[in-house]
Amino acid sequence: MTEVRSIAGDHVICTEFDEGEGILVDLNTRRYYELNETALLIWKGLEKGFEIDDIVAEVAATYDVQPEHARSSVEKLIARFRSYELLSDP
Repeated sequence: MTEVRSIAGDHVICTEFDEGEGILVDLNTRRYYELNETALLIWKGLEKGFEIDDIVAEVAATYDVQPEHARSSVEKLIARFRSYELLSDP
């Protein structure tokens, strides 16, 4: 599988709450998106410029799930972020 690297768009602001959840605000569309704990972990990885494999490993370790399950979840969420135009290609 060819991995396409994605990074958080400059037009998106992330706010993290104490409960481990957060929101994304797209400054271009003025829409906001609620993030659960897992989605926030994935977004923070994208903000840091992590490779998808690194994010998958972090999700698998944090939630004690199989890497295949973590990869599926990460890829689905990244596809959703991409469909909302929240990501940029490096």
